[in-house]
Amino acid sequence: MTAEIIDGKKVAADIREQLKAQAEKFSQDGKGKPGLAVIIVGERKDSQTYVRLKHKAAHECGFESFQIELPADVTQADLEAKVQECNWNKDIHGLIVQLPLPKHLDEVALTKIAAEKDVDGLGPANIAALYTRGTTPLSYPCTPKGIIALLEASGTPLEGARAAVIGRSNIVGLPVANMLMEKNATVTICHSRTPDVAAVTRECDIIVAAAGSAGLVKDHFVKPGATIIDVGTNCVDDPSKKLGYRTVGDVDFEACKEVAGKITPVPGGVGPMTIAMLLSNTLDSFKRSIGA
Repeated sequence: MTAEIIDGKKVAADIREQLKAQAEKFSQDGKGKPGLAVIIVGERKDSQTYVRLKHKAAHECGFESFQIELPADVTQADLEAKVQECNWNKDIHGLIVQLPLPKHLDEVALTKIAAEKDVDGLGPANIAALYTRGTTPLSYPCTPKGIIALLEASGTPLEGARAAVIGRSNIVGLPVANMLMEKNATVTICHSRTPDVAAVTRECDIIVAAAGSAGLVKDHFVKPGATIIDVGTNCVDDPSKKLGYRTVGDVDFEACKEVAGKITPVPGGVGPMTIAMLLSNTLDSFKRSIGA
């Protein structure tokens, strides 16, 4: 048996087309456009690349896009003042501060983003709502939201499923575990102190690998027919590549695809979904702002 490949690029492209159609309709009706702002501090090449991708995607979906560049030596007070300025700007419906920040700055600045504009879904109000039964965040964290969307698009049943989440980060592991429980899955979180991860995952219908360890999940970790979502992005040496390395996930893809029922590739799986969900959250914020 060879697993069905869950094509994150296609799922993300379909979502972005839907977002574009909605944004165009609002604009044609005179309701305005969703606005996404990204604050970037300093000149890190990788951060600049990520920001360009976000702005490109926003423009392609018919959103307004604001890139706010601050010098690497900006003070904490000035960074937080810029965040507050964006909070007050009615043309901005989604606001993110690109990480990492220079070492002299505290990420507490992110907590100053207004909850209704926190489209990363990682601010204190949204996280508190995520972890409190009976409450719903204004925005769900983007990568976990993308994981759930991939599972649903692939037709993987969530209600009653047993799921293993490998990794307990605040950005992916913990939020996606809670979101799977919201869908009535039974979830086990595995981490570096879990004695026998494979013994847990072999019993599960869904594996979400988000440990940041290249090739951690081997074929003997996998229950036949299970769905695997690989969140890992790891660089391994590869002299045959132009840059001298290649990107791999947390899953041994070639081995696991012979056991799993469905599996995401790296790249081309979860990655494209993160920006799509960022735009989805921004559109939702815009719709709230106009009462739609």
